[in-house]
Amino acid sequence: MKSRVEDAVALFESGYACAQSVFAAYADLFGLDRETALRIAGPMSAGIGRMREVCGTVSAMAMLAGLKKGFTTPEEEEEKTRCYELVRRMSDRFREEQGTILCRELLGLPEGMEREESARPAERTPEYYASRPCSGAVRTAARLVEEFLLEEQTEDI
Repeated sequence: MKSRVEDAVALFESGYACAQSVFAAYADLFGLDRETALRIAGPMSAGIGRMREVCGTVSAMAMLAGLKKGFTTPEEEEEKTRCYELVRRMSDRFREEQGTILCRELLGLPEGMEREESARPAERTPEYYASRPCSGAVRTAARLVEEFLLEEQTEDI
């Protein structure tokens, strides 16, 4: 399979939100159409609804892990454990590379600032993209999706 990392970055840099960009770049591989993927992932962006909590790209990785290795019934204890372990490994690698999985920390928001005052997204301008680490976060998350979910060795996870 051709890498879709740069496709995910291009989605982000064309105006889509961070979680949308990662999730939609791969969702078709799991049977989801683009529009459905964008709707599902949209609210997870900007640290879940622009609250600056867990980075939207990390949320997208977790949702894709669920599509690949998720569980569907309460009784699937082993499947739950394997899925949670997979999400933890992916998140740990993201944290190693990006320094944190929290949106507000990635953005360098002032200490004590829990979330943005407004839910309104910032205007996407060249200055916006240049001042934020988000394209790099999208790139990292997309690469980790490919490494953990799409390479053949993940079949035994």
